Amino acid sequence: MKPLSIFHPHSEHEHSRRDFLTRGALGFGSLPLAYLLGAERSAADPPPRGILSRRLDTLRRAADFQPRAKAVIQLVQTGGPPQMDLFDFKPELQKRHGQIYEVATDAFQPGSEKNELLACPFRFRRYGRCGMELSELIPHMGSIADDICLVRSAQSAHNNHPEAANTLATGKFLSGRPTLGAWLSYALGTENQNLPAFVVLRDPDGYATGGPLMSESGWLPELYGGTEFNTRGAPVHNLEPPAWMPVHVQRRTLKFLARLNDKHREKYPYNLELETRIRNYELAARMQLSARNVLDISRESKATMELYGLDDPQGWKPIEAGNDQQITPAGYAVRCLMARRLVEAGVRFVQVFIGTSQPWDYHSYLREGLPNMCAVSDRPSAALVKDLKNRGLLDSTIVLWAGEFGRLPVSQVGQSRGRDRGRDHNKNAGSLWIAGGGFKGGYVHGATDDVGYHSVEQQFSMPDLMATIAHQMGLDHYRTTYLHAGREESMTDAPVTGARVHHELMA
Repeated sequence: MKPLSIFHPHSEHEHSRRDFLTRGALGFGSLPLAYLLGAERSAADPPPRGILSRRLDTLRRAADFQPRAKAVIQLVQTGGPPQMDLFDFKPELQKRHGQIYEVATDAFQPGSEKNELLACPFRFRRYGRCGMELSELIPHMGSIADDICLVRSAQSAHNNHPEAANTLATGKFLSGRPTLGAWLSYALGTENQNLPAFVVLRDPDGYATGGPLMSESGWLPELYGGTEFNTRGAPVHNLEPPAWMPVHVQRRTLKFLARLNDKHREKYPYNLELETRIRNYELAARMQLSARNVLDISRESKATMELYGLDDPQGWKPIEAGNDQQITPAGYAVRCLMARRLVEAGVRFVQVFIGTSQPWDYHSYLREGLPNMCAVSDRPSAALVKDLKNRGLLDSTIVLWAGEFGRLPVSQVGQSRGRDRGRDHNKNAGSLWIAGGGFKGGYVHGATDDVGYHSVEQQFSMPDLMATIAHQMGLDHYRTTYLHAGREESMTDAPVTGARVHHELMA
């Protein structure tokens, strides 16, 4: 009997005894609704990667080779953090402040026509045993310099926020492709069947630029897309049963719905949309207890709360960030702490957004505003790495800190109310850092030109980023594929994008 490949979900095949038992169990895990459960295939005894029954699931699946990491936390810094003001000090830029840059820059918005070089208004210093040179604005990140792999040669495919954010999420700027989190949950499943494989923690006041597109499944089944958890109020929307409904009524209702679902499965055995909806309802039932407990940060120690700055009343006050936004540092800190709890509970991919819209977007007000934005991101981001390390989780968890692109080295005239100058978007160069998961700590990768406009050494594209992270998770980005529109689509579409694994980043 030929098993069905995960890459060909519509293929016909006979049912094995294991498949029969799985179907009879309605696809439910073992907690918390035991009355719905049968002999579900155990996540501790996963099927080989690439082989599934016709039904969808997020059971843990085997990697292509021994992984260095088993989870990813993506800290999304939308807006475009200025690399030359934070991570990539340029003495030549300082010397040539006010001079006309002889290279025609790829400006995106008006205000940079003079092409006048703008020096970094902040000091840099060396941090850690490695002597990594970072801005004075991010001392907490400096305190983890020996744990981070700093990439100074990152490049995007577009210099507009939505397209660049999509490139960061999927490797291509056009919408519709699966995001990195969706690929990993599809290929590897989750360690905890009572929680989604891919969880999104966004600012409760709104979406970042790119919105849900940064966590969607694309043309993969929706089961593998991101599930939003709330950091304010109820952890998950519409998860709790009505207060007036007695427990025994709810149980009977769910049991009846399970029978109806099974009849629909029999009638439409290859309807992935129907199967996905059923799977999501089953997962919601299992989450009723686990999600609430995992996200309850009141269980954390005083020392942990202090580490993230959640003991400081000043940390709860909104401050002015980029793009005239008010951001509460503690909100981002809570999301970082929740991310650690989710990974600890077995979630495969956690996406954490720093704010709404694009708070790092300093077309103006750079000197006054950038310190505020750093105050939001610096301490919680570093605290997450320290917390994971203290608990022995950093070796198996990848932490990625990245925006969608960098900024230009030339001055952009302030856009409103006579504000000071800033910097326009730059797709040609940017900086990001990665910690844990087998990446080298205290290592700097790549370089830009003398003023930080263009990556010139060891260029690092967003498809490269996906391929490299997938490798550390034990996946071959060429082999991680899905049949879509008659074509075997791969994670990075390497023949087109040129994606490659950067082994030099690995310890």
